[in-house]
Amino acid sequence: MPATPGSAVPEHSEVIAEVRHAIAAYCQALDDGRVDDLVALFTPGGVSALPGMDPAEGHDSLRALYRGLAARGGTQRHLVVNTTVSTEDGGQVSAISDLVFLSHGESGWQVPLAGRYEDVLTRHDGAWRFATRSLTFTTPVTA
Repeated sequence: MPATPGSAVPEHSEVIAEVRHAIAAYCQALDDGRVDDLVALFTPGGVSALPGMDPAEGHDSLRALYRGLAARGGTQRHLVVNTTVSTEDGGQVSAISDLVFLSHGESGWQVPLAGRYEDVLTRHDGAWRFATRSLTFTTPVTA
């Protein structure tokens, strides 16, 4: 989607870079427990749907959800790979990414689960923000 001179429509490669940046910023904020930074990556009516939990909609609900996850503590890393981004009309893009979740415990780093994120991002306040972020697990979760 090439931009015409004087247009505010970013090139497709710019969109991909900005969407991947939002996805990475989400993972780093989640892993670091920076709840306010994480919530700021969503539109005001944004929705996060995580397995085994009710979807959270809106900044207040998202803040409560992620504060609960951050309170669990522990060293973790969300590694998001194989992200594909497709442009859509109306200032929205969809992205699909694979997730490998690492947790660090007494026996070192482990991979307790893998999954797939399906996202819809919308241009809001000059940046790509999550309108919906949905995660499904592709491996069983072990206790």
